[in-house]
Amino acid sequence: MNFLRGVMGGQSAGPQRSGAETVQKLCDRVASATLLEDRRDAVRALKSLSKKYRLEVGSQAMEHLINVLQMDRSDSEIIGYTLDTLYNLISNDVEEEEPEENVHKPSSEDLAVQYTEIFIKQPENLTLLLSLLEEFDFHVRWPAVKLLTALLKNLGPQVQQIILVSPMGVSRMMDLLADSREVIRNDGLLLLQQLTKGNAAIQKIVAFESAFERLLDIITEEGMSDGGIVVEDCLLLLVNLMKNNSSNQNFFKEGSYIQRMKTWFEVAEENLNWSAQKVTNLHLMLQLVRVLVSPVNPPGATSTCQKSAFQCGLLQQLCTILMATGVPADILTETINTVSEVIRGSQVNQDYFASVNAPSNPPRPAIVVLLMSMVNERQPFVLRCAVLYCFQCFLYKNQRGQAEIVATLLPTTIDANSISAGQLLCGGLFSADSLSNWCAAVALAHALQDNSVQKEQLLRVQLATSLGNPPVSLLQQCTNILSQGVKINRRGSNVQTRVGLLMLLSTWMTDCPIAVTHFLHNQTNVPFLTAQISENLGEEEQLVQGLCALLLGICIYDNENSLENYTKEKLKQLIEKRIGKEIFIEKLAYISKHELYSRAGQKPQPSYSIPEQMLLDHEFTKLVKELEVLIIKAVQKSSEDEKKEEEVKKSLEQHDSIVSQYKELIREQDMQLNELKKQVTALTTQNEQSQTTITQQAAQIQQLKDQYNLLKIQGKPVDSHHHMHNEAAEINGIQPKADMEEIGRLQEELEQLKKQHGILEGQLAEKDLIIDKMQMSQISGNKDTDDCTDNSGEPTAAPHKELETLRTLVQTQAAEISQLQAKKQELENQPAAMTGLGSGDVDSDSSLRRITQLESRVSALDDENQKLKGQVKVLTEEKDSLDQQMTRTNNTVVILQTDKSRLQQEVVESKKEQDDLLVLLADQDQKIFSLKNKLKELGEAIEDEDDMESGDQDDDDYDEDEPN
Repeated sequence: MNFLRGVMGGQSAGPQRSGAETVQKLCDRVASATLLEDRRDAVRALKSLSKKYRLEVGSQAMEHLINVLQMDRSDSEIIGYTLDTLYNLISNDVEEEEPEENVHKPSSEDLAVQYTEIFIKQPENLTLLLSLLEEFDFHVRWPAVKLLTALLKNLGPQVQQIILVSPMGVSRMMDLLADSREVIRNDGLLLLQQLTKGNAAIQKIVAFESAFERLLDIITEEGMSDGGIVVEDCLLLLVNLMKNNSSNQNFFKEGSYIQRMKTWFEVAEENLNWSAQKVTNLHLMLQLVRVLVSPVNPPGATSTCQKSAFQCGLLQQLCTILMATGVPADILTETINTVSEVIRGSQVNQDYFASVNAPSNPPRPAIVVLLMSMVNERQPFVLRCAVLYCFQCFLYKNQRGQAEIVATLLPTTIDANSISAGQLLCGGLFSADSLSNWCAAVALAHALQDNSVQKEQLLRVQLATSLGNPPVSLLQQCTNILSQGVKINRRGSNVQTRVGLLMLLSTWMTDCPIAVTHFLHNQTNVPFLTAQISENLGEEEQLVQGLCALLLGICIYDNENSLENYTKEKLKQLIEKRIGKEIFIEKLAYISKHELYSRAGQKPQPSYSIPEQMLLDHEFTKLVKELEVLIIKAVQKSSEDEKKEEEVKKSLEQHDSIVSQYKELIREQDMQLNELKKQVTALTTQNEQSQTTITQQAAQIQQLKDQYNLLKIQGKPVDSHHHMHNEAAEINGIQPKADMEEIGRLQEELEQLKKQHGILEGQLAEKDLIIDKMQMSQISGNKDTDDCTDNSGEPTAAPHKELETLRTLVQTQAAEISQLQAKKQELENQPAAMTGLGSGDVDSDSSLRRITQLESRVSALDDENQKLKGQVKVLTEEKDSLDQQMTRTNNTVVILQTDKSRLQQEVVESKKEQDDLLVLLADQDQKIFSLKNKLKELGEAIEDEDDMESGDQDDDDYDEDEPN
């Protein structure tokens, strides 16, 4: 202990030891001491020396400290001292005390990186440190968090890779957010910030460890935008997790976390206390919204986030802040940029933004209020840039919004009592501020982007100049300012103004031949452009020269040759004589070679530090990239090449017309085939239905046959029984009594036959109803012929058999009735021969009465039999009519099959003709190849391979078709 007192500054009788010697003694003590208390005191001493003697402690004690972490894990106090010592060595945040010796030593950052490399050289050390995060002891967990944070700051990618392969490493860090001690939770946020920097894999793991839920809960608990530094740390971590990570953005959107962001922006109007921390928090919140809807994200992900922002009311809340009073300038600027990207390319959001009004009296549209700030030179530069970006995003892929803006410039819609967007743009276009000129010109160019209708509408705009002079068109006024060289800017430099006007004119005249004609109609425009291009000006004027060359090239490319003095050929001759093709192409390339061209093409938002740098627009760079190649080709083509191209176009149009005719023929044939297929399907369905009906009828007929057979079987025993009774009665002498019994039996049989007759009559009625339905289906559809045909198209024999069966049944019943009448007659003759029997007179009278009743019933049966015969006759006539209809239907089917065969033959012929056309095209390609080989053999140079290929192919097409 005396030794430790000497080390810690106590009185000692011996000479003072140096720092290196002291550290060496302490290291030996840590390595050799057997008592835990001695090792703990030595580590505590090393901790106190680690700031003043950082180099000595780090070089000598690092290995011993790591051994302590491995061997003395059970003692939290010595582990805490060890972690603090390592943190002092590795961290750059610790203020290093200057030693007494004046010796040159490495810098603090170099030492931190070197010690970090030593520590992570063995990945097990980092794994051990991650395991210490599970310790709940504050003196172990907190320094472990700080040490991990320092390691990630020094060598982030290397440490991230080790943590990525460490089991449960990220999960242990995520548990820090649930710690009840705010110090550990807050430092855990800082640790996760360093952990998630630039590593998409770790970002995904952290996100799927419920990071979004926990962070949003912490933000809500801390007071959202009114919270402190903890809210800022949470927002920074959220930005790290989602920036340039589409997977986490999609996970955030699907988890309905965008809806929870709406409450962040509920800022009370009476709350004017905007602290610096609140401004920082709101700025990060707006930045997080922009991460979700950034134009660099995949289009599908951005559109879904924009849709969610509108549905949950987030866009409405942002627009409320946009129109509120008392909002700091930087928050207002960032809110404008955020609203811009939320509405960019989303028609629903753009329509909503167009309907937002500012809380003024009278209410004005938000677009008008923002444009007033853009053309006001007293507003901050960043705010004016944000308004321009917002206006560009409002018009991006929004033809409805473009039409509304252009309509405010037309004479029929101008309202003198209110300020419109068109009036503000015209005012800014011709004001004395060059930045206002440029912003207004770019904004108006975006109102014409990819919209030929509005380009033509803008030609109608008339501007009043001075009293007594007629109004001039907007196009004429722009060209007048360019040609006259008016000094608009008060500082004397109008490069920014001219660049803006040239970009507007180039966008306006692209793909709009009418605007080109209006431009060329002014006799001074072309001389002005050629003079600007041909002059040798300074570097600041090179961009203007390039834009003039671009505008003149558009006059050539989109020229309809409607003006005799300025046809394509004459303009190209003018360039060749006054400028030279090579010089013209060189000047045209000034645009893409300008230092601000690549910067403007990186992202849609204009981001410049000073107003003088705002020269090129993002969308205009895309237009230049498309037009540059086309203009060079148009200028380099000769008149003969153009004639050949026109001839090739004509031949191609002829080919296209022939191909279109064949396509139309094939389309018609396909339609006819489809109709025939539908008809065949319908006929097949009807055939199946008729087959089902026939099957049902066959079953019913079988039932009738079974009933008939049953009646026939019942009839035979009755006759034999009657004959036996008659013989027995004659033998015994009691024949009249037997006759009476026989008559009773005959009466019962007549009743049964009458019932059977009623059943048969009902079944005949059902058959009549089925036949009527079949007739109605035949009459209602000309093609419903399969009701009486089988699959082969031949009539089925089922209806014929059914009618024959019915006839047979009727005849059988008539025969039975005749037999009964014969028996009745025999019974009537028997009472007359038995007059000698006195006791039988009364019985004979009653028998005569019964016989009379039977006779009446038999006559009734005869009448019913006649009715059945009439029905059979009607059924026979209906059968004949059905046979005729089936014959006609079979003829129709034969005709349809003939038409189908003819159409199939025509389809085969059309395919053969298409194959012939393909063979012709292959022959043409072969000719092109042979002509190229001949040109190479003759030694002619091919200047533009693409042009020669298209020209040769077109020329061959024309030569091939000319004899026809």
